[in-house]
Amino acid sequence: MRIKIIPLFPLFALALILVCAGCLGTKSLPPTTTSPPSMLVDYHRTGGVSNINDRLVIFDNGVAVISGGSTNAETTLNATDLGLISVLLNESQFSDLQTNYPAANQGGDIVTYTISYRGKTVTTQETDIPPSLESIIGELNKIIGSAGAEKSTYPTLGITR
Repeated sequence: MRIKIIPLFPLFALALILVCAGCLGTKSLPPTTTSPPSMLVDYHRTGGVSNINDRLVIFDNGVAVISGGSTNAETTLNATDLGLISVLLNESQFSDLQTNYPAANQGGDIVTYTISYRGKTVTTQETDIPPSLESIIGELNKIIGSAGAEKSTYPTLGITR
């Protein structure tokens, strides 16, 4: 009677490979702790004789997304410009403003401005803009204009920094 010997080396090698493969695994990346940027300002202007329809969204990390007409652009504001916008909004006492400032005389050539900041939205029209909002609207219009989203040179309120 002959005893059949099963070669153990291939079985041993296979078992060793399976055990080692389970130990290797893949390294997991550490979880990211940075949160996504939050919206600082949402600005929309519409109407006028040239029927503008521009929107500007500025995030707290300085990224600004501009859309208007056929233009869609993204830019990054420097710390100075981002700080200026925050200062202008805070100086305007935005939270104390009414939510609506309609023009006394309505017409098809009136531009409407809507600004959302810190959970509050204020809508105004160009002939009844509160003085505290003129600077911020001028600054936001400059940002839109710098990205080429303006369909015309239509209003920047002539405000300079």
